[in-house]
Amino acid sequence: MPIYSVKTTASQERTVADMIASKEMAGIYAVLAPDQLTSYVMVEADGDAVIRRVLEEVPHARGLVEGPGGEAGRSSMSEVEHFLSPTPDVEGIAEGDIVELIAGPFKGEKAQVQRIDEGKDQVTVELYEATVPIPVTVRGDQIRVLDSDER
Repeated sequence: MPIYSVKTTASQERTVADMIASKEMAGIYAVLAPDQLTSYVMVEADGDAVIRRVLEEVPHARGLVEGPGGEAGRSSMSEVEHFLSPTPDVEGIAEGDIVELIAGPFKGEKAQVQRIDEGKDQVTVELYEATVPIPVTVRGDQIRVLDSDER
């Protein structure tokens, strides 16, 4: 089944995807608005004609991305499957990084990463300004990297 790219207005990807999905048009099987892809929505459909028909009624949809020869550009599942698997929150964090806690009881505190558990998506940090070193384990989405040894 081919996958087509739909150009959207910036920051309206989710709105366009929701509107296309809500039409429940025969021939459209899936709609994807990946966070990593700005101004585009991916649509799995029988053909480009059914998508063009739906896009006439969807605001912020600017049309199909054209391929060579003026016909709608198609993608295969192998080209878009990396958008389907979520990336762990601890990706890009390394031991020794300086981070800020952005949620939880220690919100606003700075800390240094001591250990990373990718399986549980958790990071153990040591608070900077504590008189006694306190290891705190938090979820990967509760920290923001301020300074990295690798950069």
